[in-house]
Amino acid sequence: MNKAILDRWYEFRLQLDYKLTWNGGWLVAVLQQSTNRTCPCCGRVAAENRPNLATFECVVCGFEEHTDVVGSINVLRAGQAQIACEVGGAIMPPTAGTRRSDSEDGSMPYLSAVRILALSAQRAAADG
Repeated sequence: MNKAILDRWYEFRLQLDYKLTWNGGWLVAVLQQSTNRTCPCCGRVAAENRPNLATFECVVCGFEEHTDVVGSINVLRAGQAQIACEVGGAIMPPTAGTRRSDSEDGSMPYLSAVRILALSAQRAAADG
């Protein structure tokens, strides 16, 4: 049964990569290790940051948010850092750029995802 599940995920990833490439997108694989236990503000990684399954509360800086939002923020930042390292040719650790203090303007990370989607929509409208 485990092989069947892994085969389906592998096929899903292949199809996703194919469709993104076809439409001019990228698939960036990010390690999910500790993404929902890492504080997006101060970078502290601790199991204590998750008092329950749905809540994230940083034990150092006090940042509070839903666990899924925190995981999404950290995955987005890790993916953006990975793309930046590939484009710039820099060799950096996979966690580089995952803290809020690493961004230049200190803006909320999920706003950058909105900006990326808005730019994609503008390009599609201009091509279109």
